[in-house]
Amino acid sequence: MSAENNERSAAVDVLRERLLRRRLSGASRGDRPGIEPVDREAPLRLSHGQQQMWFLNRLEPGSAEYLVPFAFRIRGDLDVAALRRAWTALTARHEILRTRYALDGTEPVQIIDDAVDAVELPLTEHAGDAASPTASGAERWAAELVAQEAVTSFDVEQQWPARARLLRLAPDDHILTTVFHHIAFDAWSSRVLGTELAALYEAFRDRRPSPLDELPIQYADYAGWLRSETSGKAMEGHLDYWRSQLADAAPVGLPADRPRPAFRSHDGAEVSFTLSSQLTAAVRDIARRHDTTPFVVLLSAFQALVARYTGQRDVPVGTTVSGRTHPQLQALIGYGINSLVLRGRWQDDPGFAEFLARARTTLIDAYDHQAVPFAQLVDELRPERDMSRTPLYQVALTMHQRGDGGLALPGLDVETYPMTSRIAKCDLELQVNDAADDRFEGQLVYATALFERDTVERMARHFVRLLESAVAAPERPLSRLDILEEGERESLLGAGVSGAPAVTVSRCVQEVFEERVAAAPDAVAVVAGGQELTYAEVNRRANRLAHHLRSMGVGPESMVGLCLERDAELIPALLGVLKSGAAYVPLDPANPAERIGYVLADAGVEVTVSTTGFEGLLAEGGFGGEVVALDRDAAVLEGRYAENPEVVSGPDNAVYVIYTSGSTGRPKGVTLTHANVVRLMRTAQEHYSFDATDVWSLFHSFAFDVSVFEMWGALLNGGRLVVVGQDVARSPEDFLDLLVEQRVTVLSQTPTAFRGLVAAARDGDPRIDRLALRHVVFAGEKLEFRDLRPWTDRLGLDTPALVNMYGITETTVHTTFYRVTEDDLEAVAGNPVGEPLSDLRVHLLDDMGRLVPIGVPGEIHVGGPGVARGYRGRPGLTAERFVPDPFGPAGARLYRSGDLARR
Repeated sequence: MSAENNERSAAVDVLRERLLRRRLSGASRGDRPGIEPVDREAPLRLSHGQQQMWFLNRLEPGSAEYLVPFAFRIRGDLDVAALRRAWTALTARHEILRTRYALDGTEPVQIIDDAVDAVELPLTEHAGDAASPTASGAERWAAELVAQEAVTSFDVEQQWPARARLLRLAPDDHILTTVFHHIAFDAWSSRVLGTELAALYEAFRDRRPSPLDELPIQYADYAGWLRSETSGKAMEGHLDYWRSQLADAAPVGLPADRPRPAFRSHDGAEVSFTLSSQLTAAVRDIARRHDTTPFVVLLSAFQALVARYTGQRDVPVGTTVSGRTHPQLQALIGYGINSLVLRGRWQDDPGFAEFLARARTTLIDAYDHQAVPFAQLVDELRPERDMSRTPLYQVALTMHQRGDGGLALPGLDVETYPMTSRIAKCDLELQVNDAADDRFEGQLVYATALFERDTVERMARHFVRLLESAVAAPERPLSRLDILEEGERESLLGAGVSGAPAVTVSRCVQEVFEERVAAAPDAVAVVAGGQELTYAEVNRRANRLAHHLRSMGVGPESMVGLCLERDAELIPALLGVLKSGAAYVPLDPANPAERIGYVLADAGVEVTVSTTGFEGLLAEGGFGGEVVALDRDAAVLEGRYAENPEVVSGPDNAVYVIYTSGSTGRPKGVTLTHANVVRLMRTAQEHYSFDATDVWSLFHSFAFDVSVFEMWGALLNGGRLVVVGQDVARSPEDFLDLLVEQRVTVLSQTPTAFRGLVAAARDGDPRIDRLALRHVVFAGEKLEFRDLRPWTDRLGLDTPALVNMYGITETTVHTTFYRVTEDDLEAVAGNPVGEPLSDLRVHLLDDMGRLVPIGVPGEIHVGGPGVARGYRGRPGLTAERFVPDPFGPAGARLYRSGDLARR
């Protein structure tokens, strides 16, 4: 496309924008009454927008949040005297630039000072720096002064809301800085500033009078007119629209890198990016084809991006519009803008073109009702007070046309000099400039209290990618618009996989145990109370029970209930069930009879191993099957074979069915296989280096899946398992004694249970120093890392290592591994769960099954050989939660956890 065609296309876009805005204003310029000067003897009221600015200035006088800074690099033979006269004349011409604000009773009013013959425009000259080259020294000097000017606030009660300063780097090299308070200036004003300052400079340089016509009205007249316009029945109708439009609007919760402070910080930074000329042309083209403007295209894409980052399908975006709908206002400097809230809402999955049409309608309706000043709207709607957020919207979009903020001085080379006050007026703002080379230039201005720079840089790239996807295929549903860059998808998939190949499991749990028996039959396997059982003794007891159960018809896929105390009988009984070929269904006798009865019936249990002491509990729960009572049937069991029975089950047979708590509905029985458990212990070995010298505690109920890690972590590695009785588990004092006495090296704990040991460390208990722990494994609930500080102050982080393991019953106890570091103890947010175990994959997906970008919350989906068979007897729920794995081999499944995380 030629430069001439580029210019013509841009002109058409500008005309279209103006026509649309004129349509939106609801009236032609010719039929509007003129704005009359107000009575200067009466108090001069502020416009609603000014009043808000005044209040904020009084609330925080030193804040730079509402400063509007500009700077220009001027090269050539600058006539400084002419520039000073031009600045003085500009101030004299516009009353708003020499207006202060004070209280008149309870209301702020404008105090307009008289024009003066000379307004200060100080000239500061660089004196040189002997420590560095002159040129670089001057640049640093100028950059420091410009940055300082950008954040130096105004006291609007005592000072005029405008100042200028000239820096001289060399005789033919200057920087002009101008800073205004928002109470007296807006984006439109920058055009007036550039045009009039240039005209005045040229005239005064050439010794001519000002060429500018006298202004028919001043800003004070405009403010008075606005006050009259924003009252009456018509305004009530506009307010009704906004009450309906913004009812129940929720805050936009962009995923932040830091916790949101209690009070919003205005500190900000920006990330700049540029749309290619091809993409810019495509944006203009789709706008023309859908009878709208590039702003609406960018708005739609921005709302779609925010939705992808937040999961919300209700995205209010703030934008500013010029209130200069009257011809008398075009040449005024002042605060003439208003903020509108453009709310994008959708429950369906519209194509981008359809979404664009909806956004256009929303914009037209908002413009039709723009007469309500935003400050007045906030007062009327009274959103829930939240000092950490801006009211009504937290993300914004602003589009600047060509010529905003420019300055052209005759005979001089003038270019914009970077000058930013590093202010974020909301959480995130997309600013788009219509650049002179026919490309849209963008900036994402962000709150540094919330976001890291690399997060926003990634967000900018995703915006460009989504926009490219949308304009390339406008009919494509929003859910299918690409935001991930080339290679990013592969990176995310790779981040969910350790890279280690899955180990094929060929043996059952009891077979691995029997190998340990053969290797060290006389080694102590189980300690419970005052009893010790060797591997050989555990094996013999288990074999006798297995042969007995076989005689009762028990075999592979049979469900055998296990209702026992945590004592010396538990492990042989559990192994006996597995050796029979069946799966065990743990029944904690501490649970109510109603739950026990439900589990037995739901699992289809016909045989339960227990003791006579719990037969009444089983009967109360409605169990009508056979009970093998270990105490009553001891003689029968003693007569059974003690040799290992023939292996009749395989790695894919059920090993246990553990029932969930039922806190979110009826308890669900999760069916796990031998392969699930054996591969868990193999992969855990890579992180922990377990061996036969390790002593494990069985602290948890065997109906809680952490017990699986405790029991088989000990017995499949040839270690010793210390069974913690219920009474000891409830007593921190007795439990600590047991850990010291038995020289426990591997301890699994919920963070709640571990508090007793943390307290002992904090209180200086000498037993803490006698512990033999190598690893403390946290599981079962969220770990608050800071709560560990008393422990680590005493013992450090190496002996024992503290490990946070996120896990799910449906993925075999543990899914991820994370070793706690010193930095975690200082962190104020986040709960790291680390990386998946080597044979598992963890993907974070949104509600449409798409990979979410780094930093964006997604639902944890787990794949690999740890994924359970499913929910027993509930095929519908199994199909809902155990879903096909689109990233794995044919037939692979992912488990949808329902838990949210972010990378």
